[in-house]
Amino acid sequence: MFKKYLAYIKDNPHGYWFKRKLYGWGWTPVKWQGWLVVIIYIILIFVFASTIDNNSPTKEVAFTFALPIILLTATLLRICYLKGEKPKWQWGIPKKSKEDK
Repeated sequence: MFKKYLAYIKDNPHGYWFKRKLYGWGWTPVKWQGWLVVIIYIILIFVFASTIDNNSPTKEVAFTFALPIILLTATLLRICYLKGEKPKWQWGIPKKSKEDK
């Protein structure tokens, strides 16, 4: 199964940064650019989380944490959509169609 998964990931003639997940809906990074985008996203989440402390008022938390997280997530999804395969529900490694051969 692992060899088939690696073959699926390496089969990337269009140079997508993100390919469809094998199971479910969404993307997984397959090129270094995609991994870099995900790593930057995670780092920025931690940066915004570190700005909250026990003395932060709850109303400020919404603007200093929730809003940036929503904007970062929307940006990540947009990058995945623009630089990745067209999203669709998938269950397992897709079979080659006649068009792909």
